[in-house]
Amino acid sequence: MFTGLIREMASVVSFNNNILTLMATYKPKIGDSIAINGACLTVIELYADGFSVELSPESQNILAMENYKDKVHMEPAMMMGDRFEGHIVQGHVDCLGTITNIINNGNSTDFFIQIPKQFIKYIIPKGSITVDGVSLTVNDVDSKKNNSFRLTIIPHTINNTLFEQYTINSKVNIETDMFARYVYNLFKKDDNETLSWDDVDGIISRY
Repeated sequence: MFTGLIREMASVVSFNNNILTLMATYKPKIGDSIAINGACLTVIELYADGFSVELSPESQNILAMENYKDKVHMEPAMMMGDRFEGHIVQGHVDCLGTITNIINNGNSTDFFIQIPKQFIKYIIPKGSITVDGVSLTVNDVDSKKNNSFRLTIIPHTINNTLFEQYTINSKVNIETDMFARYVYNLFKKDDNETLSWDDVDGIISRY
């Protein structure tokens, strides 16, 4: 379990034969779970200045591998008693998003991200989303036309994450909010039923 708060920007040393080797100040143990760009991976080897994790072919097919070079987001799994910030993140990437527009507003920047249609129902205005492992708040959701959502990113986040290098058409790992997935699937009746978040609010208000 993770929180979506990046603890360190690790440097990629190499990626060969499914093994990703990173240079980092954080010192994990063999077998530890660690989120790299939001994907939960297992530490398989340790070095004086870093560690290695393994990515299965399935993981590589799901993840935005273009972002696994140079610098990557790193977050160790939560420990019992850790301060809880961000939101509950499983490290299970649902899909890839594509950045379709970037608008600089002076003291913040809006990022518009499009995702596959089947996942937009799990994204809620003012709800949580994880983008390449970063916990963020969704501002708006366009589920009618573009299957996209808007994020407003402050300069501190941009300067300390991969958001600084994202451009239009960049791919990013997306993990939707775990509770949104659970609530949606709890109340839907069948695969053909369309359920809006207004419907969910109505159902909840009756209890």
